[in-house]
Amino acid sequence: MGYLLFVTLIQAFSFSLIGEYLAGHVDSYFAVLVRVLLAGLVFIPLTRWRRVEPAFMRSLLLIGALQFGVTYVCLYLSFRVLTVPEVLLFTILTPLHVTLIEDALNRRFNPWGLVAALVAVAGAMVIRYDSINPDFFMGFLLLQLANFTYAAGQVMYKHLVARYPSDLPHYRRFGYFYLGALLVVLPAFLLFGKANFLPDAPLQWAVLLFLGLVSTALGMYWWNKGACLVTGATLAVMNNLHVPVGLLINLLIWNQHEDLGRLFLGGLVILGAVWISRRGTQEPPAIRRT
Repeated sequence: MGYLLFVTLIQAFSFSLIGEYLAGHVDSYFAVLVRVLLAGLVFIPLTRWRRVEPAFMRSLLLIGALQFGVTYVCLYLSFRVLTVPEVLLFTILTPLHVTLIEDALNRRFNPWGLVAALVAVAGAMVIRYDSINPDFFMGFLLLQLANFTYAAGQVMYKHLVARYPSDLPHYRRFGYFYLGALLVVLPAFLLFGKANFLPDAPLQWAVLLFLGLVSTALGMYWWNKGACLVTGATLAVMNNLHVPVGLLINLLIWNQHEDLGRLFLGGLVILGAVWISRRGTQEPPAIRRT
């Protein structure tokens, strides 16, 4: 769980950076493209091109296209029509997607996992339930697509690694993830990007550098690696921890006004969801036959 907690801090910080310095100032498609290219520069030179099953390569290309390509294009586009609080609110549904996809792939239904995901959603709503802009519907749809593809990617990666075990470390096979993301992001920028909305300040380039090398390269890698080490229910709950952490960072660094009582109460509810998720992993007592 340590990987997931660390990436939660990165994600929470990244939300504020995007909202404060990039949204409305830098073309969304260009920002996502730069993030993928920088992350690719880190991992592609480390990638093993042999001794990797072709089916694993194809699957990881698809996962990268979904979990980063589609997800982050939709996320950045949503900032055009939503405020940062609204974006945070609508991302709280990700645990439900994770739980349902995990159960579907396992061909089972885990009620504790669903309960934990719902409790996590409730906790995030306690923190981030603000008045909604009447024109929010398109942004809501964009974020629900982003929630689904982000959830699908991490759950699929967890199952993919289990299906194709290897003595190679994760990072020697992770470059295919960013190639898959590039297959979505590059055409999107070429078709819809606006060259007159490129970064024009050193701070904007510095933010993109951080988002590319830290949030995208290390963040996506550590998140997916961490996903392989926890249950599906715990993974679902961890997808909502960025909400209280993100609001706390906004409060401490950017002095945004937040209700500390709601922040504390919602955080406790989400921690309770983590405890509930672990109940689903407890082995039932053995039945002694006589």
